[in-house]
Amino acid sequence: MFSARSLFQEIVDNDDSYRLFCSIAASGEAQGGWENGRIAALMPSSLRYLAPKVTRHGADEDKHGRIFQALMRKRGLTPAEVPEETDYTMLLERRGVGLAHDTLRRDEPLTELDVITYLAHSRVTEQRAADQMMMLTKHFGDHPEVGKAIRMISHDEENHLAYCHEELLRLARAGHGRTIQRILHDCARAEIVTYRDVSLAVMDHMGRILKWPTAKSAALAAGIRAVYGYERLAGWRRMVSLRMPERRDPLGGPATSAPEFA
Repeated sequence: MFSARSLFQEIVDNDDSYRLFCSIAASGEAQGGWENGRIAALMPSSLRYLAPKVTRHGADEDKHGRIFQALMRKRGLTPAEVPEETDYTMLLERRGVGLAHDTLRRDEPLTELDVITYLAHSRVTEQRAADQMMMLTKHFGDHPEVGKAIRMISHDEENHLAYCHEELLRLARAGHGRTIQRILHDCARAEIVTYRDVSLAVMDHMGRILKWPTAKSAALAAGIRAVYGYERLAGWRRMVSLRMPERRDPLGGPATSAPEFA
């Protein structure tokens, strides 16, 4: 029998699977850093107060990318090419979730609807990130090699999620409630499909690297599909609710620097 802990331990213990895992994570965080930086630069005048927080969000994502790069360097590993089918951010964009990169490359101010779309997209994807990092913290928060990185990233993801709740509630009070709920629901439906597909692709690559038996790979794929089934029926609701967070103004200060991993 296998568990989340045993699976992740297998991935961490093998240089090739660890390299792929860190490369996928670093690539996604770097994309998030770029996106947030562009959104901050293009913020409309009516919402300029958000720009420093979006900048901080992007700086955190960049930091996470550097952390995963540092974890690879510590083992003497170089980044692997990220398979297209494991690129969560790109696949979400193809499903129309969030702001298209073409929009962000233009030097034209965003609209208020664009910013609401960004925040709703972030609320959904940061829920996923926070859930994943909470699980990793539970099982590997004290791991001598990756524990420090996991704890730092988990703390940041909780801040990002709290920030999304706080700002979306502020915009809902300003009269955008129905629009926010519509976009949240659209994002959540697309995200759970994307997460299923990316999870299947990642586990397929890991299975080939680690030479998992066919039965083990099939059982993992069945588990991923079962999670998707639950999320399609009811689990998606955790991604669309809004509540005032205990952490108030969580992105109100400067980003912390990435630690050294000697």
